[in-house]
Amino acid sequence: MTSLYAVANQKGGVGKTTTSVNLGASLAATKRRVLVIDLDPQGNATMGSGVDKHDLSLNTADVLLKRAAMADVVIHAERAGFDLLPANGTLTVAEVELLKTPGQEYTLKHALKPVAARYDYVLIDCPPALNTLTVNALVAAHAVVIPMQCEYYALEGLSALLKTIERIRQTANPGLKIAGLLRTMFDSRNNLSNDVSNQLISHFQGQVFRTIIPRNVTLAEAPSHGMPVLLYDKTSRGAIAYLALAGELLRHETQTASPQASAV
Repeated sequence: MTSLYAVANQKGGVGKTTTSVNLGASLAATKRRVLVIDLDPQGNATMGSGVDKHDLSLNTADVLLKRAAMADVVIHAERAGFDLLPANGTLTVAEVELLKTPGQEYTLKHALKPVAARYDYVLIDCPPALNTLTVNALVAAHAVVIPMQCEYYALEGLSALLKTIERIRQTANPGLKIAGLLRTMFDSRNNLSNDVSNQLISHFQGQVFRTIIPRNVTLAEAPSHGMPVLLYDKTSRGAIAYLALAGELLRHETQTASPQASAV
């Protein structure tokens, strides 16, 4: 069965793309079949997977606007080890066009149906906004991974995202779950980071990943080389952390009724 995760947070710079690419690569390293969907017009997940976003004949926008089937647009990101639905700036145009389309929030869900069974995991890298693209991801997903920095403003933004998730549950996707809150760019020497981390654990009991992604230079360097950190430096703290996150996700799905669909 296929597990679909939206990697979402409307706050920028919290590690959504880093998580999508590196969790995808880590799952692929465990011999899982993985598809990463770049749903951000910035195309950073595309570039970080070793694919030039400026040299795409087809991309996510073509799928959302029904100009091409997803199967014809997905490519294999050789460096990353997973399949990729690539994106670039034309996604901005697609977003505007989607607003004019009845039932637009189901567009990605419907587009995924013919290909989802090919994969064990689908990870959707969302843009840093609670817009039409993010709503499409939340409607299509079984669960949400929420990367966040342990700082004051991150808590404020989390509230808005949780309200959006609840609205999606009440309308278009009643089975949507929170897979977990992922603490990213974490510096244990920072008192505020530790305080916010403790607040998260206290308030969201059982919904905070045990794995913590550290602030790590190698994680920041890897995208400029067009590869996941696991291939750039598999011994780095960042690579080890994302392998641990993949292991935690796999264990959780084994122990519980994971967010698997009988139908996408």
